[in-house]
Amino acid sequence: MPQIPEKIHELTVGQLSARSGAAVSALHFYEAKGLIGSRRTAGNQRRYGRDALRRVAFIRAAQRVGIPLATIRDALSELPEERTPTREDWSRLSAAWRAELDDRIKQLGRLRDHLSDCIGCGCLSLETCVLSNPDDAFGARMAGSRLLPLRRPDQEETP
Repeated sequence: MPQIPEKIHELTVGQLSARSGAAVSALHFYEAKGLIGSRRTAGNQRRYGRDALRRVAFIRAAQRVGIPLATIRDALSELPEERTPTREDWSRLSAAWRAELDDRIKQLGRLRDHLSDCIGCGCLSLETCVLSNPDDAFGARMAGSRLLPLRRPDQEETP
């Protein structure tokens, strides 16, 4: 991993990419989404502050655990500009995400536990499928699958 000399206070997009492990396109995307910022040189080249390294690491860690980019952006917006997220920042923000992750884990556990039921029925009927229609929520409204568009009686089926 290339080291950036301490006297360099700004990084090119290539340096930030090499140091953070994020693709240049990802860095441009993060910037477009307001997750990181840069300034432009007279030649219109991007320059990132050294704090961008920690912010990119923060973004990538949060993404790995499934936090949406909008939530990450909101979290980073709580930090002062040009300040790297600290261990305390990560602890505070990740604690707020814990309940969301716990809910997602429970949902995935239910999905896993009912996967064989879905394969067993083979039809993906929303009337009986516990994956597509948990607790038969749609059964009271109408029978049959909602995954397929409703056909008008005058429409022919095509093979």
